[in-house]
Amino acid sequence: MRRRPAIFHLILAAPSLVVILRWLWPLSLPLWGSAGIAGIMLFVSQYHVWSRLSSGSVFAPEFPRFIVILFNWAFGAIVLLALLQLMLDVGALAATLVRQGPVHIPNGLRCAAGGLVALLAAYGVAGALRVPPLNDVEVAIRDLPPEFEGYRLLHLTDLHISRLFPARWARAMVQRANDSGVDLIVVTGDFIDGSLDMRRADVEPLHDLQAPDGVYAIPGNHEYFFDYAGWMRHLGGMGIRMLENAHAVLRRGDAQIVLAGVTDRSALGHGQPGPSLGAALAGAPDGAPILLLDHQPGGAPKAALRGVSLQLSGHTHGGMSVGLDRLVANGNGGFVSGRYAVGGMTLYVSNGTALWPGFALRFGRPSEMTRITLRRAG
Repeated sequence: MRRRPAIFHLILAAPSLVVILRWLWPLSLPLWGSAGIAGIMLFVSQYHVWSRLSSGSVFAPEFPRFIVILFNWAFGAIVLLALLQLMLDVGALAATLVRQGPVHIPNGLRCAAGGLVALLAAYGVAGALRVPPLNDVEVAIRDLPPEFEGYRLLHLTDLHISRLFPARWARAMVQRANDSGVDLIVVTGDFIDGSLDMRRADVEPLHDLQAPDGVYAIPGNHEYFFDYAGWMRHLGGMGIRMLENAHAVLRRGDAQIVLAGVTDRSALGHGQPGPSLGAALAGAPDGAPILLLDHQPGGAPKAALRGVSLQLSGHTHGGMSVGLDRLVANGNGGFVSGRYAVGGMTLYVSNGTALWPGFALRFGRPSEMTRITLRRAG
């Protein structure tokens, strides 16, 4: 068991080693300067080790917010510089083969690459930290009762309330959610990164979330890392109805819609009940359209077979970056960002309202608060 964290941290150190050997060492710097910069890079590369030491978990860096921001910026800059340096090396190799003579990367180009990635990393962190705007989406629902034509719900997910996304950020997000004019608010998990004692004050603004038909939610995988039962009680006590393999019925007169929610697929590994759509739909009225909250999108094909009309998911953070999103999709059934048609069902995967503070950068996959309007199909 101890070897896995060691391998994980070694992998995270790899970009720093590439930068030190291929970018830093060839620069015309005094030895003490190169050694000092290399030491800083190796220190930053072990950000997740320092996070574990600060809180007992790599998922909850308990440092002042500006330190967490600096770590994310520096770690992101190192990863970007490693990628850019590898591209420069490939280009130099290709030029060497064409010219049949050695081609060296000038120091000026190396310095320009360093400055570029510093700016790119700052841009990526700034994009991750913002309170996201509303993203309006219309979804056609088969057999939607006329009474629910134009029904609006707000989809929040992956809040990751933490030192990086503290009470001030949560308060601004809640204000924007409450001003969205929706009928219902749903949250598809990953509320927090940290224990109840760590995050009690930071999550307090969620108590003010409100919509005419209420606030419903499900757990994400991160809730299981920090006293799952305690967090479920606390969130429930804040007026958020947790749908743990359960459903609620939304009504407009005699018309009905079923809102179902399942637990996260990581639950079984933590001694908790795993996701069960059958249990979630037990006793639900026949013939009513089903809206499903499932933190991870990979189970969408099975949900479609059960007659679900719309599944809302998060978890992927949209892949965080163009390019990286393809890798994230491979681990989530091919689903990573936006709308998908799955066997007659619509799946919407949000890019996330925030993201994990362990790698908080976004490039081309912006955060969102998704306002969904239901329309009658056909």
